[in-house]
Amino acid sequence: MTRAPSSSAPAVVARPSSPRAKSRYANPERLPPRPLPAYLLPVSIFCLDVGNTHTHWGVVDGRRVLAYGELPTASLETAALTALLAAHPTKGIALASVVPKVTAAIAPALLSSGRPFYPLRHDTVKGLGFDYPQPAEVGQDRLADCIGAQLVAGAPAVIIGMGTATTVDILTERGYAGGIIAPGLGVMTQYLHERTALLPALNPAALLGGPAIGKSTVDAMRAGCALGFAGMIGALLDGVCAELVRQGLPMPKVIVTGGAAVYLPASWQARVSHEPHLTLLGLAEAHRRHFA
Repeated sequence: MTRAPSSSAPAVVARPSSPRAKSRYANPERLPPRPLPAYLLPVSIFCLDVGNTHTHWGVVDGRRVLAYGELPTASLETAALTALLAAHPTKGIALASVVPKVTAAIAPALLSSGRPFYPLRHDTVKGLGFDYPQPAEVGQDRLADCIGAQLVAGAPAVIIGMGTATTVDILTERGYAGGIIAPGLGVMTQYLHERTALLPALNPAALLGGPAIGKSTVDAMRAGCALGFAGMIGALLDGVCAELVRQGLPMPKVIVTGGAAVYLPASWQARVSHEPHLTLLGLAEAHRRHFA
């Protein structure tokens, strides 16, 4: 006897495993989206963005980020993730990861959560075309950024991601149209320290406000990294915008996201839009599109 659905939506129960299902889940990079029952519409989505250095999580409802946090990717464990999921009983889960080893480690917690699960990849994304010959090469976080840009700005847009690497991604009406990968601010400061015997380690937070001409070793390093990083971003942005205009496109909106965005000089504020949670917004939107 089949019971009619009650007025309150029942919890989603994880499907029992089968030999076929196990073979599909064997490769965590090919995790399938979890099905969404017709009676359950996503309201808030737990979004997980696993980066090379930091993992960012957020609870997202449409364009609102209700809660968020970060932790070192190296310390991301199944037990901690399970506790985090339990503390935030959302209607679904979305994942972007650029660290396959970590994806494999956290896969059991995500798959056993009992929630509609969506792993963002080039072959699962909806509503984002590709003007790019090898979509599989595009990082999942960059895909999420482009979807977030569609949501908050539209096309054309240039998205500058400032994490471990600095990424510049191009969004047009045709979809993802390519980009640039360059060193991140943390990489620049750390490399100087690691590859030279006498230069100290620098905290990126101490880079702002220093003189352009250093009167000490630390000041000289600070000036080189702070001015050099901003100059690199400016040169990349100028080149990309000029190329888009040569292609007959209007001047794009420019969005910056990522932890190092706060280290850009104040003079950039009028030039760009800062969206600190762009990746999380894009993940939630990708989840919504998939299960719509």
